[in-house]
Amino acid sequence: MPDDYDDISRLIRESWSNDDPAGWFEPLYAGAAQGQARVPWARRIPNPALVQWAERVRLDGSGQRAAVIGCGLGDDAEYLAGRGFAVTAFDIAPTAVEWCRQRFPDSAVHYRVADLFDLPPEWARAFDFVLEINTVQALPYTISDAAMAHIAGMVKPGGSLLVVCDGREPQQTRRGIPWPISIAELAAFERGGLQTVTFDDFLSDRGVRRFRVHYRRPRSE
Repeated sequence: MPDDYDDISRLIRESWSNDDPAGWFEPLYAGAAQGQARVPWARRIPNPALVQWAERVRLDGSGQRAAVIGCGLGDDAEYLAGRGFAVTAFDIAPTAVEWCRQRFPDSAVHYRVADLFDLPPEWARAFDFVLEINTVQALPYTISDAAMAHIAGMVKPGGSLLVVCDGREPQQTRRGIPWPISIAELAAFERGGLQTVTFDDFLSDRGVRRFRVHYRRPRSE
C-alpha cells in the first residue's frame, strides 16, 4: 500500500488539475473499500469534538432535522440520530454513501449522494442543526467562501451550525491539505447570515490546533 498522504496528494493534484476540486474523494473511498488505500480521517467513531460539545450543551434533537456535510463513513450522522435528530447525511463520493448504508443497514439516517455546490433546492434553510467537520478545509481555499455560503444556507431561522476545523492565525502560511482555517476566513459564515454563539480554540488528541464554532441564524429572518 502506498503512503497514505503521498497517495492522497497525487489524487488531489490530479483532481484539481482537471478543475474538479472534490473529485478526489471518490477514488480515495473506492480504493479504501477495495483495501488498496486508507481514509486517514475515518476513525469509525463520532468525532470527539462533536461529542464533547453535544454533551456540554445537552444537545437534544427531538423533533428536529439535522444535516451532516461530507458524512464520510457515517459515524457523526449516527451519533446525531442517537440524540434524537432526523438526519440527512450526504457525501459527494458514492462509495462513501454506500459504505454508510452497509455499515448501518437498519439506520434511520437518510444517506445520499450530493454536491455541496449543487444542493437540492429543498435543503435551503431547511435544517435545525447542520454539522460541518473538515469538509471546507479539504477544498481549495480559493472556493472556501463559496463552500461556507452553501453550508450557511442550509440553516433555518433559529437553527444552528457547528463547525470543527484545523485552525491557524491569519498571518500563518497554509501548508497542504487539510488547510487550517483562520478566524478571519470563518467570518464567511457570518456573512451568510449566521451569528457566533461560542468559539473554542483547543488542541486535538493529536496535538493539532482546532477551532469549534457554534453559530445560530436569528429567528427573526
